[in-house]
Amino acid sequence: MATTLFKFCKPFAIPIRIPTSTTTTTKRSLIIRACLTSSSPSQPCIPSHKLWLYNTMSKNKQEFKPKVEGKVGMYVCGVTAYDLSHIGHARVYVTFDLLYRYLRHFGYQVCYVRNFTDVDDKIIARANELGEDPISLSRRYCEEFQRDMVYLHCLPPSFEPRVSDHMLQIIDMIKQILNNGYAYRIDGDVYFNIDKFPEYGQLSGRKLEDNRAGERVAVDSRKKNPADFALWKSAKEGEPFWESPWGPGRPGWHIECSAMSAAYLGYSFDIHGGGVDLVFPHHENEIAQSCAACNQSNISYWIHNGFVTVDSEKMSKSLGNFFTIRQVIDLYHPLALRLFLMGTHYRSPINYSDVQLESASDRIFYIYQTLHDCENVLSQNDVAIRVDSIPHDIACCVDSFQDIFMSAMSDDLLTPVVLAAMSEPLKTINDLLHTRKGKKQELRIESLTALEKIIRNVLTILGMMPQSYSEVLQQLREKALKRAKITEDQVLKKIEERTAARRNKEFEKSDAIRKDLAVVGIALMDSADGTTWRPAVPLALQEQQLSPV
Repeated sequence: MATTLFKFCKPFAIPIRIPTSTTTTTKRSLIIRACLTSSSPSQPCIPSHKLWLYNTMSKNKQEFKPKVEGKVGMYVCGVTAYDLSHIGHARVYVTFDLLYRYLRHFGYQVCYVRNFTDVDDKIIARANELGEDPISLSRRYCEEFQRDMVYLHCLPPSFEPRVSDHMLQIIDMIKQILNNGYAYRIDGDVYFNIDKFPEYGQLSGRKLEDNRAGERVAVDSRKKNPADFALWKSAKEGEPFWESPWGPGRPGWHIECSAMSAAYLGYSFDIHGGGVDLVFPHHENEIAQSCAACNQSNISYWIHNGFVTVDSEKMSKSLGNFFTIRQVIDLYHPLALRLFLMGTHYRSPINYSDVQLESASDRIFYIYQTLHDCENVLSQNDVAIRVDSIPHDIACCVDSFQDIFMSAMSDDLLTPVVLAAMSEPLKTINDLLHTRKGKKQELRIESLTALEKIIRNVLTILGMMPQSYSEVLQQLREKALKRAKITEDQVLKKIEERTAARRNKEFEKSDAIRKDLAVVGIALMDSADGTTWRPAVPLALQEQQLSPV
């Protein structure tokens, strides 16, 4: 027997049935909504900068104002788990991880919900190919996705609901839509009647006739309008199904997110996000469903990231032009991929290429090597830093970077501006560490401490802070050797040969060895202490960087 929690349109319209056998974890997930509707937040957020976010609904940047002071509810559409995720997925979830981290930096208490679609035509088709149970297949790829997110330093959401665990909520929402007159039944199927919802198209600006066939939109002559979409699909032989008032079947694609977002956040919450490909029809249909179930349904900000392209074409599994996250991080460090994705503003398209990944890898090696060198010097000194003990020029550098960081991130997450601004404090650290003038500078250790701290704080908020500088530097070297198809012993042997050639004044041979290594992305660094190596952008790719577009 099930109990029913009646949560109507203030703020929830959907009655959520909690079976008596429901686990403590599931009950807790249903109760989490209280944290977003409390009238007395424990600590109001008073940020020093206003946060502006681009709202797809209004087509403008708007000042972010949460519905509940100090608290944010955010729902992001997750993956359909039938294969390994590609870097188009990585871009979505790195983008919203950045937003999640920055909202928390602002002092907001964020309830971040990101779903898994584990019931879907694509999952069923793939499971049939492999002779595997669809739910089992999807569970396996959900776990693989979570591993990818750990690699990319994406924080886990507050909740990760799955369709298969929320059939009761989905069925209840469909019943509500039917009762309100926005849907109709045909032979065990239930369809949303878009002619009953005149606001359809308000998010995308598209007309009804623009609803594209082939994007999980069934072509069915029984429908009143060809653009009507399925809320419930009757069971077919060989497919998983659940019992419902309309007979055995499974939910349509769009209804799941409406039901799960309402179950965890209510019908009225702050942010709904995903890739720009979801604006139409998925998010458009979500709005229609949610409003049909509850006329007070309202999401304040619809946020969408741009595509990852390959040769100016959208990267996707269906087009077959995708690279999985695993394929990329087999050759490049996951933080290099994260930096690459942050190097373009999240709403702009980003073109995937080896030269971009090499550049990102080279950049993070420079960042972490600088901080590692700084850490080594600071570890030999124990200096308490006072605000008035930092030289004026260093204080200006720190303050300027802090201000640029806050201003840029508060202006719709302008990460490229932040990454560019990081160059100045990094250069200042290197000057203090390695130049004759810098080594003699007064209050050098205090200056290094202040500069290292501000960069570390920013990297932490950006999700770019490693556990250990030395460890990540070693991992970057190993990835570079793998791309170069050379071992470190071979590199060291080449260094010995070059050292001998220089000693014998065989400079042509010495230069040839340096160039041969540079071609494959290994740069030699000469100093008074000898020659070392570091990863670098291969020569051919450096030429691509310099060539005119």
